[in-house]
Amino acid sequence: MFDGNAALVWLGVALVLGVVETVTVDFTFLMLAGGALGGSAAAALGAPITVQVIVAAVAAVLGLGFVRPAARRHFRSRRHSGSMGVGALVGQPAKVTEVVTGSSGQVRIAGEVWTARSESGDVFAPGESVSVSRIDGATAVVTRAIAVKDTFQ
Repeated sequence: MFDGNAALVWLGVALVLGVVETVTVDFTFLMLAGGALGGSAAAALGAPITVQVIVAAVAAVLGLGFVRPAARRHFRSRRHSGSMGVGALVGQPAKVTEVVTGSSGQVRIAGEVWTARSESGDVFAPGESVSVSRIDGATAVVTRAIAVKDTFQ
């Protein structure tokens, strides 16, 4: 039997916990919100309140024990890896998708297509590998990619 009121209460709890998470950004309240969503799902399936609470608690504990540490590691490593935003693109490899000249062109950087231009005025053909030397507004300024020699021959 569907218990719509209990499911809505659990959803409300998940929403409040989600809002609290946006302030703390610690992933704790997000995992608790995930538990509340589990309780809501159990209520929607007609489970008694004890089962709803058990489902919510198990989901929250699993989230806190496994998902939260992985999420924190992931975001901590990104935060300490240097630059953020477009600054993090400097030094990244790119693939030319439309001819790049000193004034125009397009490249793909980390899966996204960017307007590009050549730093030195060199012309790069589609398919060539380049490197992002800087970001100028919404344009990636690129240079020839440095070939890495295999020193283990």
